[in-house]
Amino acid sequence: MALIGFHASHEQFAPSHLLALAVEAEAAGFQALMSSDHFKPWAEAQGQSGFAWSWIGAAMARIALPCGLITAPGYRYHPAVVAQGAATLAEMFPDRFWLALGSGERINEDVTGLPWPEKAERNARLRECADIIRALLAGETVTHRGRVTAIDAKLYSLPPSAPLLFAAAVTEATAGLAGGWADGLLTVNSDLPQLRRVVEAFRRGGGEGKPIILQVGLNWDESEEAALSGAHEQWRYCLAGGEVSWDLRSPADFERIGRLVRPEDVAGDLLISADLGRHAAWLSDYIELGFSEIHLHQVGRNQEAFIEAFGRSVLPQIVGAAR
Repeated sequence: MALIGFHASHEQFAPSHLLALAVEAEAAGFQALMSSDHFKPWAEAQGQSGFAWSWIGAAMARIALPCGLITAPGYRYHPAVVAQGAATLAEMFPDRFWLALGSGERINEDVTGLPWPEKAERNARLRECADIIRALLAGETVTHRGRVTAIDAKLYSLPPSAPLLFAAAVTEATAGLAGGWADGLLTVNSDLPQLRRVVEAFRRGGGEGKPIILQVGLNWDESEEAALSGAHEQWRYCLAGGEVSWDLRSPADFERIGRLVRPEDVAGDLLISADLGRHAAWLSDYIELGFSEIHLHQVGRNQEAFIEAFGRSVLPQIVGAAR
């Protein structure tokens, strides 16, 4: 059964506002929660970037849903610190927390001043960090000297069982590499043939039988015009494409990219419609691919209206289809 979750976007909303939204989402029938982890927003117009690790602990204390967090170890966070944070959340909230590890984005990780490597090196660094995190969560004492260094690292507050470590991947190549080390895959929506290829690459690479989670970018509003304009206003900065987004350094860089993005370009990347039935049909197609969780990221600012409308008209359809 696929759980239908609410994506909490720290780039767009203050932490206190997001906490209230998480409570509303649970009450409306959302079954899970996922949080982003940014140091900077994509653009000044988004305007926020709370500390996700503090926030998710507060959220899990307020709601009873399973929750996940995506982060990038090895730059802003040492992998031993990531492991300690994950262990603490999993100890306080057993069997409710999962962690997704990605190779990172320069806009967030550049703050440390470390050199920003090319993608292959970032993937290798991610694998080292994942191995360290997994060993620490298993109760091992870790000394490691490589792309990252850990000396006599050991966690003393361990959960009853370690949280699942998902790999975040958007390309077939990265998904295939992740299949051998990750407990599952986290990816984002694209056209169905491309999404199938990413999932199949993960399974071929060693991920057969492991859970897969999907983050879906969408925008709903009362009219088609409002849905499209709201998506363009908030999300045009994130559509650089290819490897460009991972290498930009600042919100100003993303804003320059955003000037080139037309509303129709946004419509090609997100699920945008005022028709709730159409959203339900789109999401039902994703359910058929076998995702264990599907997290909905409403990119517009009308979060309360989105939660109410989807809780009333969309979730009953797709939750029934997912059973």
